Amino acid sequence: MPESSRLTTEIAAILRRERSAQRLTQQQLADRAGTSQSAVARVERSGRVPSLSLIERLFTALGLQLAVTAEQLDSHLDAGMDALAARSLDDRIDELGLDRLLDRLGDLPHLLTGSTAALLQGAPVPVDAVEIAVRWRDSARFTAWLTAAYGQRWNARWREFGGLYLEPEEPGEHYWMTRYGEIRAQMCDEFPEAIEVRHGERSYRVVPLVTVELTDPQAATLLRRHRQRTATSPAPRSLR
Repeated sequence: MPESSRLTTEIAAILRRERSAQRLTQQQLADRAGTSQSAVARVERSGRVPSLSLIERLFTALGLQLAVTAEQLDSHLDAGMDALAARSLDDRIDELGLDRLLDRLGDLPHLLTGSTAALLQGAPVPVDAVEIAVRWRDSARFTAWLTAAYGQRWNARWREFGGLYLEPEEPGEHYWMTRYGEIRAQMCDEFPEAIEVRHGERSYRVVPLVTVELTDPQAATLLRRHRQRTATSPAPRSLR
Protein backbone atom coordinates (compact mmCIF):
# COMPACT_ATOMS: atom_id res chain seq x y z
CA MET A 1 0.00 0.00 0.00
CA PRO A 2 1.22 3.60 -0.54
CA GLU A 3 2.80 5.46 2.33
CA SER A 4 0.97 8.04 4.41
CA SER A 5 0.28 11.43 2.79
CA ARG A 6 -0.92 14.78 4.02
CA LEU A 7 -4.45 13.83 2.95
CA THR A 8 -4.23 10.62 4.99
CA THR A 9 -3.07 12.58 8.02
CA GLU A 10 -5.96 15.03 7.70
CA ILE A 11 -8.52 12.22 7.31
CA ALA A 12 -7.10 10.56 10.42
CA ALA A 13 -7.36 13.78 12.43
CA ILE A 14 -10.95 14.43 11.30
CA LEU A 15 -11.99 10.86 12.13
CA ARG A 16 -10.45 11.05 15.61
CA ARG A 17 -12.09 14.41 16.27
CA GLU A 18 -15.55 13.38 15.08
CA ARG A 19 -15.45 10.04 16.89
CA SER A 20 -14.42 11.81 20.08
CA ALA A 21 -17.13 14.45 19.58
CA GLN A 22 -19.74 11.67 19.46
CA ARG A 23 -18.13 9.98 22.48
CA LEU A 24 -17.55 6.69 20.71
CA THR A 25 -14.71 4.26 21.35
CA GLN A 26 -12.83 2.79 18.41
CA GLN A 27 -14.61 -0.52 19.04
CA GLN A 28 -18.04 1.11 19.04
CA LEU A 29 -17.32 2.87 15.75
CA ALA A 30 -15.97 -0.37 14.30
CA ASP A 31 -19.15 -2.22 15.27
CA ARG A 32 -21.28 0.44 13.56
CA ALA A 33 -19.17 0.32 10.39
CA GLY A 34 -18.89 -3.47 10.24
CA THR A 35 -15.12 -3.54 10.59
CA SER A 36 -12.53 -4.24 13.28
CA GLN A 37 -11.18 -2.01 16.04
CA SER A 38 -7.68 -2.52 14.63
CA ALA A 39 -8.83 -1.16 11.25
CA VAL A 40 -10.17 1.99 12.92
CA ALA A 41 -6.91 2.34 14.86
CA ARG A 42 -4.84 2.04 11.68
CA VAL A 43 -6.85 4.80 9.99
CA GLU A 44 -6.54 7.09 13.02
CA ARG A 45 -2.77 6.50 13.21
CA SER A 46 -2.55 7.51 9.51
CA GLY A 47 0.35 5.15 8.93
CA ARG A 48 -1.00 3.88 5.62
CA VAL A 49 -3.48 5.12 3.04
CA PRO A 50 -6.86 3.43 3.80
CA SER A 51 -9.28 2.29 1.12
CA LEU A 52 -12.01 4.73 0.08
CA SER A 53 -14.69 2.15 0.85
CA LEU A 54 -13.49 1.85 4.45
CA ILE A 55 -13.34 5.63 4.87
CA GLU A 56 -16.90 5.97 3.53
CA ARG A 57 -18.18 3.27 5.90
CA LEU A 58 -16.53 4.86 8.94
CA PHE A 59 -17.88 8.34 8.24
CA THR A 60 -21.32 6.97 7.33
CA ALA A 61 -21.33 5.25 10.73
CA LEU A 62 -20.78 8.71 12.24
CA GLY A 63 -23.64 10.18 10.20
CA LEU A 64 -21.17 12.15 8.09
CA GLN A 65 -19.65 12.23 4.65
CA LEU A 66 -16.36 13.63 3.43
CA ALA A 67 -16.48 16.47 0.93
CA VAL A 68 -13.68 16.59 -1.63
CA THR A 69 -12.30 20.04 -2.35
CA ALA A 70 -9.29 21.51 -4.12
CA GLU A 71 -6.89 23.92 -2.47
CA GLN A 72 -4.47 26.54 -3.67
CA LEU A 73 -0.96 25.74 -4.76
CA ASP A 74 1.70 26.34 -2.13
CA SER A 75 2.87 29.50 -3.92
CA HIS A 76 -0.65 30.92 -3.69
CA LEU A 77 -0.86 29.99 -0.02
CA ASP A 78 2.42 31.81 0.60
CA ALA A 79 1.15 34.91 -1.17
CA GLY A 80 -2.06 34.78 0.86
CA MET A 81 -0.19 34.50 4.15
CA ASP A 82 2.10 37.36 3.14
CA ALA A 83 -0.97 39.52 2.46
CA LEU A 84 -2.47 38.62 5.85
CA ALA A 85 0.83 39.36 7.62
CA ALA A 86 0.80 42.84 6.11
CA ARG A 87 -2.60 43.66 7.63
CA SER A 88 -3.08 44.98 11.14
CA LEU A 89 -4.54 42.76 13.83
CA ASP A 90 -7.19 45.42 14.52
CA ASP A 91 -8.42 45.22 10.93
CA ARG A 92 -8.61 41.44 10.98
CA ILE A 93 -10.47 41.35 14.31
CA ASP A 94 -12.96 43.92 13.02
CA GLU A 95 -13.46 42.06 9.76
CA LEU A 96 -14.14 38.82 11.63
CA GLY A 97 -16.58 40.55 13.98
CA LEU A 98 -14.82 38.80 16.86
CA ASP A 99 -15.46 41.27 19.67
CA ARG A 100 -19.12 41.68 18.76
CA LEU A 101 -19.72 37.94 18.78
CA LEU A 102 -17.82 37.41 22.03
CA ASP A 103 -19.86 40.15 23.70
CA ARG A 104 -23.03 38.37 22.59
CA LEU A 105 -21.84 35.05 24.04
CA GLY A 106 -22.13 36.66 27.46
CA ASP A 107 -21.32 34.30 30.33
CA LEU A 108 -21.24 31.10 28.25
CA PRO A 109 -17.94 29.42 29.26
CA HIS A 110 -15.64 29.11 26.26
CA LEU A 111 -12.10 29.40 24.95
CA LEU A 112 -10.94 30.69 21.59
CA THR A 113 -9.30 27.95 19.58
CA GLY A 114 -8.26 26.96 16.06
CA SER A 115 -7.33 29.65 13.56
CA THR A 116 -8.98 32.33 15.73
CA ALA A 117 -6.55 31.57 18.56
CA ALA A 118 -3.67 31.52 16.07
CA LEU A 119 -4.73 34.92 14.68
CA LEU A 120 -4.66 36.49 18.16
CA GLN A 121 -1.16 35.11 18.69
CA GLY A 122 0.12 36.79 15.53
CA ALA A 123 -0.08 33.96 12.99
CA PRO A 124 -0.98 35.05 9.43
CA VAL A 125 -3.57 32.31 8.88
CA PRO A 126 -6.98 32.81 7.22
CA VAL A 127 -9.97 32.87 9.58
CA ASP A 128 -13.50 32.64 8.18
CA ALA A 129 -15.41 31.90 11.41
CA VAL A 130 -14.96 32.50 15.13
CA GLU A 131 -13.73 29.20 16.61
CA ILE A 132 -14.42 28.35 20.23
CA ALA A 133 -14.12 25.38 22.58
CA VAL A 134 -17.29 24.57 24.55
CA ARG A 135 -17.66 21.89 27.21
CA TRP A 136 -20.29 19.19 26.75
CA ARG A 137 -21.74 20.09 30.15
CA ASP A 138 -22.58 23.53 28.70
CA SER A 139 -24.17 22.10 25.56
CA ALA A 140 -27.74 23.03 26.56
CA ARG A 141 -26.69 26.63 27.26
CA PHE A 142 -24.88 26.77 23.94
CA THR A 143 -27.97 25.44 22.13
CA ALA A 144 -30.12 28.07 23.85
CA TRP A 145 -27.68 30.77 22.70
CA LEU A 146 -27.73 29.45 19.12
CA THR A 147 -31.53 29.48 19.15
CA ALA A 148 -31.65 33.07 20.41
CA ALA A 149 -29.05 34.06 17.79
CA TYR A 150 -31.18 32.55 14.98
CA GLY A 151 -28.50 29.95 14.32
CA GLN A 152 -28.53 27.60 11.34
CA ARG A 153 -26.28 24.57 11.27
CA TRP A 154 -24.01 23.71 8.36
CA ASN A 155 -25.43 20.86 6.29
CA ALA A 156 -22.52 19.09 4.59
CA ARG A 157 -24.82 17.06 2.34
CA TRP A 158 -26.59 20.12 0.93
CA ARG A 159 -23.49 22.35 1.19
CA GLU A 160 -25.48 25.12 2.86
CA PHE A 161 -26.73 26.21 6.26
CA GLY A 162 -30.05 24.85 7.49
CA GLY A 163 -32.04 21.64 7.60
CA LEU A 164 -30.32 20.17 10.68
CA TYR A 165 -30.99 20.28 14.41
CA LEU A 166 -28.99 22.94 16.23
CA GLU A 167 -27.97 20.75 19.18
CA PRO A 168 -24.26 19.78 19.18
CA GLU A 169 -25.25 16.25 20.25
CA GLU A 170 -26.99 15.71 16.92
CA PRO A 171 -24.91 14.39 13.97
CA GLY A 172 -23.28 17.03 11.80
CA GLU A 173 -20.45 19.52 11.80
CA HIS A 174 -20.21 21.85 14.77
CA TYR A 175 -20.51 24.88 12.51
CA TRP A 176 -23.32 27.45 12.57
CA MET A 177 -24.32 30.71 10.94
CA THR A 178 -25.83 33.18 13.42
CA ARG A 179 -27.06 36.76 13.29
CA TYR A 180 -23.66 37.75 14.74
CA GLY A 181 -21.53 35.83 12.25
CA GLU A 182 -20.24 32.31 11.66
CA ILE A 183 -19.10 30.21 14.61
CA ARG A 184 -17.40 26.82 14.91
CA ALA A 185 -17.31 24.86 18.15
CA GLN A 186 -14.88 22.27 19.40
CA MET A 187 -16.88 20.28 21.94
CA CYS A 188 -14.84 18.85 24.80
CA ASP A 189 -15.24 17.25 28.22
CA GLU A 190 -12.83 19.75 29.82
CA PHE A 191 -11.17 22.86 28.51
CA PRO A 192 -7.56 22.49 27.38
CA GLU A 193 -4.89 24.61 28.98
CA ALA A 194 -5.36 28.25 28.06
CA ILE A 195 -3.31 31.43 28.01
CA GLU A 196 -4.41 35.06 28.10
CA VAL A 197 -3.65 37.35 25.18
CA ARG A 198 -4.13 41.09 25.50
CA HIS A 199 -4.81 43.35 22.56
CA GLY A 200 -5.67 46.97 23.09
CA GLU A 201 -7.97 47.18 26.09
CA ARG A 202 -9.27 43.65 25.73
CA SER A 203 -8.13 40.24 27.00
CA TYR A 204 -8.81 36.97 25.19
CA ARG A 205 -8.55 33.45 26.61
CA VAL A 206 -7.04 31.28 23.89
CA VAL A 207 -5.44 27.88 23.51
CA PRO A 208 -1.68 28.07 22.82
CA LEU A 209 -0.37 27.58 19.30
CA VAL A 210 1.02 24.15 20.19
CA THR A 211 -2.52 23.01 21.05
CA VAL A 212 -3.88 24.49 17.82
CA GLU A 213 -1.36 22.43 15.87
CA LEU A 214 -2.48 19.26 17.64
CA THR A 215 -6.22 19.77 17.14
CA ASP A 216 -6.67 21.69 13.87
CA PRO A 217 -5.06 19.98 10.85
CA GLN A 218 -5.66 22.86 8.44
CA ALA A 219 -4.30 25.50 10.78
CA ALA A 220 -1.40 23.20 11.70
CA THR A 221 -0.36 22.89 8.05
CA LEU A 222 -0.37 26.66 7.60
CA LEU A 223 1.45 27.30 10.88
CA ARG A 224 4.20 24.83 10.01
CA ARG A 225 4.57 26.36 6.57
CA HIS A 226 4.74 29.88 8.02
CA ARG A 227 7.36 28.77 10.57
CA GLN A 228 9.48 27.07 7.90
CA ARG A 229 9.33 30.10 5.63
CA THR A 230 10.23 32.42 8.49
CA ALA A 231 13.18 30.22 9.44
CA THR A 232 14.53 30.08 5.88
CA SER A 233 13.94 33.73 4.99
CA PRO A 234 17.20 35.70 4.66
CA ALA A 235 17.85 38.23 7.40
CA PRO A 236 17.36 41.84 6.30
CA ARG A 237 20.56 43.57 5.23
CA SER A 238 21.57 46.54 7.34
CA LEU A 239 21.95 49.91 5.74
CA ARG A 240 25.26 51.68 6.06
